[in-house]
Amino acid sequence: MSPVTCAPVLRGRGAEEGALRRLLDDARAGSGGALLLVGGPGLGKTALLDLAAAAPGFRVLRVPGVAAESHLPYAGLHGLLRPIARDLPSVPEAPALMSGLETGALTIPASVLGVLSALAAQQPVLICVDDVDLLDPASRDVLSFVARRVPNEPIALLFASREGVLDGVPSLSLPRLDPVAVREVADDLAPGKIAEDLLAALDLIARGNPLALAELIGSLTPDQLTGLAAPPATLPRDGRLWREHAARLAALPARARPLLLLIAADPGLDAATLIRAARPACALTALEPAERAGILRTTGDRYDFPDPALRAVAYHDASLAERRAAHRLLVTLFENADLPLFENADLPGSGGLRGIGASGGLRRAWHRACALDGPPDELAGELAAAALGAHPAHGHPEPYLALERAAELTDPRSPAKAERLAAAARHAWVAGRPQVARSLLARLRGLSAPDELRAHVQLLHGSLELLRGETGSAREELLSAAAWLLESHRMLGVRALVRAADASYRAGDNRAFIAIARQAAALRRADEAVPTQLMFEYLAGMAATFSGYHQKAAGPLRRVVELAGAVRDPAVLVWACVASMLLGDDATAHRLSARAVEAARVRGAASAMPQLLDYMIYPEIWMGRYASVATTAAQGLRLSQETGQLNTAAQHLAWLAITAAVEGDQETCRMRAGAAIDLADAHDLGIAGAIGNWALAYLDLSLGRPADAATRLRAERRNSSHVVIRVMATPHLIEACARTGDHEGAGAALRVLERWVGSTRSPDLRALVSRCRALLAAPGEAEELFREALDLHGQGMYEFEAARTSLLYGSALRRDRRPGAARAHLHAALETFDRYGARLWTEQARTELRAAGDPIRPAPSATTEQLTAQQLRIARMVAEGATNKEVAERLFLSRRTVEHHLRNIFSRLGIRSRVELVRLMS
Repeated sequence: MSPVTCAPVLRGRGAEEGALRRLLDDARAGSGGALLLVGGPGLGKTALLDLAAAAPGFRVLRVPGVAAESHLPYAGLHGLLRPIARDLPSVPEAPALMSGLETGALTIPASVLGVLSALAAQQPVLICVDDVDLLDPASRDVLSFVARRVPNEPIALLFASREGVLDGVPSLSLPRLDPVAVREVADDLAPGKIAEDLLAALDLIARGNPLALAELIGSLTPDQLTGLAAPPATLPRDGRLWREHAARLAALPARARPLLLLIAADPGLDAATLIRAARPACALTALEPAERAGILRTTGDRYDFPDPALRAVAYHDASLAERRAAHRLLVTLFENADLPLFENADLPGSGGLRGIGASGGLRRAWHRACALDGPPDELAGELAAAALGAHPAHGHPEPYLALERAAELTDPRSPAKAERLAAAARHAWVAGRPQVARSLLARLRGLSAPDELRAHVQLLHGSLELLRGETGSAREELLSAAAWLLESHRMLGVRALVRAADASYRAGDNRAFIAIARQAAALRRADEAVPTQLMFEYLAGMAATFSGYHQKAAGPLRRVVELAGAVRDPAVLVWACVASMLLGDDATAHRLSARAVEAARVRGAASAMPQLLDYMIYPEIWMGRYASVATTAAQGLRLSQETGQLNTAAQHLAWLAITAAVEGDQETCRMRAGAAIDLADAHDLGIAGAIGNWALAYLDLSLGRPADAATRLRAERRNSSHVVIRVMATPHLIEACARTGDHEGAGAALRVLERWVGSTRSPDLRALVSRCRALLAAPGEAEELFREALDLHGQGMYEFEAARTSLLYGSALRRDRRPGAARAHLHAALETFDRYGARLWTEQARTELRAAGDPIRPAPSATTEQLTAQQLRIARMVAEGATNKEVAERLFLSRRTVEHHLRNIFSRLGIRSRVELVRLMS
């Protein structure tokens, strides 16, 4: 399909555009066909019809289905053929057609086909029918007849419908937009204005529906765009999609509406309750039309709306009196199982609510508050108490919504209003709704609040800033909060201190971290609770590490790990994870980070997930689990963007750059590292910048450019004091310096590494030290050190680093003119690099083997096991029909990079086309 200036720009519809292109190309070539596009309102069916109609070379006949004419036989056919009425007299089948329309004869389908065939003989014909499900049945049957008989005609028929209604016509269901397409739509509508966390909140409502997204963006106020006001909670009431949903609901039987309102007011109500809500004679049959229409779905014995936007319409389109009555009746169900559900309604009966569980108290209080069933202060107090005692992940209503409602019912002169708004903000942040949290905090301005509450608010402000803003300002806010909280709420005060230290850690400001740790040490008591003890020990151990006193640090760090067994708080567990890493115990670090992630998931602490995933990556990097790192970092990046955590997003981007460097994907590595470094510079994130630079140095080293790697790593050590990343990168610095003759610089770095490794019990870390010593050793001493390193690797888990040691050892043996001994180590390295998909390291091993006289090995047979993790992801997406553009968007790559990967994939697999790739992948 040739591009046309007036054609609409469609996002995330590459597969559908390809299907239209094939349909039209076949019709031009005389092999006509038909296609039915199926999807709910707003998914882009009409836009795809517009795109097809704009294609050159076709005579386009178009008609929409109209509900008001659906009872008139052939009304749709009349509308379709009316534009060509002037041409009909010259068409042989025209008299029969006109006669058939008058008499309803059976000649109509054949006559219509004849008319269209005659027109197509002059120019290919495209028929577009929107809302074919609303077309009158007679016209629909005729067009179905035609669609089944055009394979040898230059005729294409394109239909759009909410559901498949045409027998014998192939259908294509329109999926919801993926996150990349959602981002593109937002950029088209409001370039540069929609932050990732705001977009994520909008897409919770839109759920990948382009029309919904467009209407939501169009409804945003300036305060919502800047984060001062909460994002919309529903579709705009004056929008087309709201009207579409309202019309669908209005078409349902009247007796279903009270039940739908009840389900909308309390999602997940059980079937037993709804049975008691209806007459025994009809039970739940009143809801069957809603199920058939896709308005309702059942999960087990519970009902809910699959589309939250539709639920909102079902609720808000009811009158205020109807909504209050529904809430009041739900309260009654909670209080007395024997009272009728619908008083004075068309569906009398008795009912009770079963399966309420621990959340019943909050649900009852919520419904009382929504029904205004009592004095406002009483309702607010009951609702706030129930929300604060509820599990954050229990379901409906979310605690932050309940607390916000409680605040709305509270007298503005009461200090309780500020307390409830602050509590709502904290719960919103924990639930991963940073925009809501910020808007709730903004509503605190002008309200009276005690100093302790202001300290809690400052702690939340600082926590938000730590993950989104500039680390220096986050540290100051957190220190100020700690000063207030240490006396009134000691554990929170200590937590604020640790978070302030964490801000220093992220910035790479070791002096500030050490100063905070000294301040904390002076505050310590003998009777601290276990989590508080752990935090104090963590600060002490980290401060000793940053001061270079690794032996002194080992004691506090080990106590941190010991205390972690009695801790359940995921935010505290990650500090035990860091302690384990500094002790060289990567397996324990990984186990603790996995525990923290699971604890956060169970608690519904969405805001904690991106940072917890970041801590899981550290031990995975050490252990060489690069495929797992790529998966974890990609998930962390997505969650960071959705929850507005730009600082954590920078770190995940940097980790993704590391995995790209390992795979030898140069362009991806540079792009991701550059993005991470830019964010690091903007937000004072020493750690993200250090990881990004390490990734680039790693790439230099794997490309055989040790001088560039050494220069980059030396500059990083001068400009940043982020100790953890500096130590992790030290083996690479020593290797780069040794290969460029800078033995003095390598020796200085080795002494730092030795001091840390000496405080651990890790055979893998000791292996790295032995390898580094071997690189700097005299010719007669290196071999023993290399063997020692390989023996230690055999006791540990660093398989990839063991392969790097084998490569360096084999290279040294080859240069020492011992090719036979070299080949065994080089082959071992090559096998591991092949399994990891480390292309550049594989090439280095092959080069060394050729130099050692190894005969040329036959090319392996085609198998996807030869692909890197990134290549395998791309191959799978291409095999599923994704275009290069779609692959690039989903994986945050450039199109050129995707094309480069595809060339390598085809080369590795010994294939020449996408068709062969599909066959191989299947």
